Order: sequence, then C-alpha cells, then structure tokens
Amino acid sequence: MSPTPEALAAARGALAQQTIELPSWAFGNSGTRFKVFAQQGVPRDPFEKIADAAQVHRYTGVAPRVSLHIPWDLVDDYDALARHAKDLGVTIGAINSNLFQDDDYMLGSLTHPDARVRAKAVQHHLQCIDVMRATGSQDLKLWLPDGLNYPGQDSIRARQDRLAEGLAEIYAALDPQHRLILEYKFFEPAFYSMDIPDWGTSLLHCLALGDRAMVVLDTGHHAPGTNIEFIVAQLLRAGRLGAFDFNSRFYADDDLMVGAADPFQLFRIMHEIVQAGALAPDSGVSFMLDQCHNIEPKIPGQIRSVMNVQEATAKALLVDRSALLAAQTAGDVLGANGVLMDAYNTDVRPLLAELRAEQGLDPEPLAAYARSGYAETIVAERVGGTQAGWGA
Repeated sequence: MSPTPEALAAARGALAQQTIELPSWAFGNSGTRFKVFAQQGVPRDPFEKIADAAQVHRYTGVAPRVSLHIPWDLVDDYDALARHAKDLGVTIGAINSNLFQDDDYMLGSLTHPDARVRAKAVQHHLQCIDVMRATGSQDLKLWLPDGLNYPGQDSIRARQDRLAEGLAEIYAALDPQHRLILEYKFFEPAFYSMDIPDWGTSLLHCLALGDRAMVVLDTGHHAPGTNIEFIVAQLLRAGRLGAFDFNSRFYADDDLMVGAADPFQLFRIMHEIVQAGALAPDSGVSFMLDQCHNIEPKIPGQIRSVMNVQEATAKALLVDRSALLAAQTAGDVLGANGVLMDAYNTDVRPLLAELRAEQGLDPEPLAAYARSGYAETIVAERVGGTQAGWGA
C-alpha cells in the first residue's frame, strides 16, 4: 500500500527537524587492531576535523553538531574552536572522555583498586567539563573500558562501589544545563566481566545519580541476537535514553556504517523512536554516529551514514499507526506485521530528494560532494604535519 499524500507531508515535516551528530574521530585515520590504512587529505588537527564535518552538514542539511574526543581533540583555545565551528555552520556537540589509552588504566579507571588512579580518572572528566563550558557543549559522554579478564582478579561488587563513587563526583561537578550520558558495552577490552556491560547497569547508575544522567545506546555494543529495539523502548519508557551511537556490526563492535549490516534493524529502532515521539528536537534524545572508516573515504562515508539514518527514519514515519494499532488490538498478527513491512518496503529516496530540494540542497548529497572538488583540495593542501587518527 502506498502512503497517502498526507502521510508523506507529515513525514517530510518531521524529517526537516531531524539532526544527526557527527564524531570528530570519524574524519581521521582509523581502522582495526591489525591495520590502519592511512588516507590522503585527512585532518591534521581538530580545526580541520570540524571543517570536514561541516561538509557533511553542507550537503545533507541535518548534521549541525560535531562530537569531540578528549584528549584527541585538545587545543589551546576552545573559544577559537567553537567560533571556527560556528563560522562553518556547525556547533560542538557531546564531549567524550578517554579512559582507554593511558597506561595507568590497565586495571581500570573509575573502578581501579588504586585511589590515585581513580582520582586521575575523575580529574580527566573535570577537564572535559571545562571543555564543555568553553565550547557550549551540553553532554559529557562516558564509556568505560573497565572490566576483568579473569575470575578473582578483583571484587565485582567493590568495583561497582568505586564506579558509583567516581560517577557521583563527576556528576556533582556538572553545571545545571549539563547532562552525563553513560554508555555500556557487552564485552571488550575486558572479556570475563565489563564493569558496565549492559543497559541495566548503566540505567541503575544513572538513576542513582539524578535526572540529568542518561543512558547512551551504541548499536554495536550487544550480544548477538539482542533485541535492541526492546531496549530502546524500555529506556524511552523510563525517560532515560539520552543518546544513540549509531553504527553497524556483523559480529561484534565492528563500527561499520550505520544501516550497512542490517537496515531492517535500524528501521525497527527508528519505529520505536517515532512511536514514542522521541524524534522531536526537544525529546532529549541525541542521534549520533560512532563509526570508523578504514577502507572507505571519510567524508563520503559520513554522508552515506547520515542518508541511511534519514531513510530508516522516513520509513518509520510512514508506518500507518492507526492501521497498526487496529491490527494489534484485533490480534491480527500477519496484518500488524504487514503494516510495518509496507512502510519498510517503501522507496523513500524520492521523498528525501524532494525535501533536500525544498531546503535548497542538492537532491543527491554524495554526487554533489564529489562535484565540489573539496576532496581534491584537502589532498593538495594537507601536506605535512601529523595526521589525525586514533590516539592522535
């Protein structure tokens, strides 16, 4: 069944308000444990990362924020960095801490048995809060690599107590307009037990902290077969879904382009978002990408990813909610599933092309970027210096 003109118009209106945050680290060299394939023209500093991110916003119109990662994005003058972003039509988004590249954190950061190391991890987050104040960021995002490789290595319960104490100290340092958003991960780099392995653990800590502590859901951070949309629905129901880290995975935390491995899953997730009214700009849910582009070019990879999220969102907006509710209420199993499949099988590319044209954008963002000559320009200009990348 084709969507009605009214449904298409409503979807277009909602899509016009959607925003997707970009990660600064996606524009530098990144890869796997085995190899990072360096590319020409990648940024040499945070200013050039933001310039590249601004290109994605220029051609998609829906990527106005850039997440920073500290210390990868340390600069001497954050006021200047924020002004640079504003001049390019974007702003600074979430500030991400880094607890996984310091030798002191081998046995943990906020959960480390040594109080000196725990204090160092807290201090790093206070530094991140200073960056938030300088850039106007509202969100401090924490992902802890902390965990255990062997039974008996440390006390599981004591580590949770230390984690709660450290998070409370960080949360108390936030300004009233700030949020703490807490990520979880099923496994890796620890394999016996991660200290925040799942959404329930993250939620428990957030509930203990206060109303401005929210859960971050990374779509690659779950056990195989996990029903991620169920988690989305539960966190929305609790009012504690603060942000997404969108990516795709085939096996584990693959960090591939969102929508590449299972576009139907992305549609199902966005369906829960739309059902709950969480697509609205004032919903408090931030849609972010967290990916690395190892073999594909960086800027086109981000443009394609943004387009994938837009397409999944458009399909979710076209679900006939009245027909779906009627079928669900009547116990019509096949009918209810059919309503979802009708929306998923709709070709929404013409709708998005029309929306871009209405906004003064080229209907084909990837082709427009390719014609711009920006890629050739940065290859020619970014010669010398140290290329940005993991750990840079």
